[in-house]
Amino acid sequence: MTPVPPNSGRGQANAGPTVTRIVLGTQLRRLREAAGITPQAAGTAIRASHAKISRLELGRVGFKERDIEDLLTLYGVTDEQERAGYLGLIERANARGWWQQDGDLLPGWFEMYLRLEQEASFIRTFQVQFVPGLLQCEEYARNVIRAGHGTESAYEVDRRVQLRMARQKMLTEPGAPQMWAVVDEAALSRPFGSPHVMRAQFEHLLEMTALPNVTLQVLPFRVGSHAAAGGPFTILRFAEPDLPDIVYLEQLNSAVYLDKRSDIEDYLGVMEQVSVQADTPVRTKAYLRTLLAKA
Repeated sequence: MTPVPPNSGRGQANAGPTVTRIVLGTQLRRLREAAGITPQAAGTAIRASHAKISRLELGRVGFKERDIEDLLTLYGVTDEQERAGYLGLIERANARGWWQQDGDLLPGWFEMYLRLEQEASFIRTFQVQFVPGLLQCEEYARNVIRAGHGTESAYEVDRRVQLRMARQKMLTEPGAPQMWAVVDEAALSRPFGSPHVMRAQFEHLLEMTALPNVTLQVLPFRVGSHAAAGGPFTILRFAEPDLPDIVYLEQLNSAVYLDKRSDIEDYLGVMEQVSVQADTPVRTKAYLRTLLAKA
């Protein structure tokens, strides 16, 4: 079946740059496979390696118009209107993100996550060590960042803090994503700062959980072993029907992005189990009020 040009799909006209980039990359992969052309041959056609073809098809890099024109020709797409449908998306796919003014602070593997996070319609996360970044108050975030970037200047730390605060704005903007976080009790028991800072963090969590699109559950120690013993992870879901869910696994100095159906189903299953094991949102709010009273 011939791939449909990406500007003819549902919701494409309003898609953000990351969704546009991934959809365009997916369509290029389908065109290549339909033409029976290997990634190596496609790479040669645009004076690049097969690795670049892989990154293009995954939406991990920007697009050059000359490269896309050459690939469309190689794949046998000669109809001018059809070609225009693909080429017309390049500018939108290459649009800069708001965070790129601080791009020197961000490794490429995390910038990709920011792109995906900004366009997700549903964010589900399990965290063990920290309160999720999207739910951190400013001073708590500052102490977490200092712990990971202790050699940086106060100015650089402040830039990172402001970047994290800017990320959080999307939770209160029109069209905000649904966020569902399960946090191990350890994350709330480990102080990142003075009692004043932790009190501010507990207050902030109560404020955030008052939003209709934010759900928080605490996984208490009394549960013992649990389904998510493998560590923290985040699952991103998108409104665009052609995009699969993506599982994000952050490491010390890199990250893994999973989009295979079998991997996603495994993590969705774990998330469902740990959500059942955790305290309900109502009990979680009661627990936060208890922590606030003790702080």
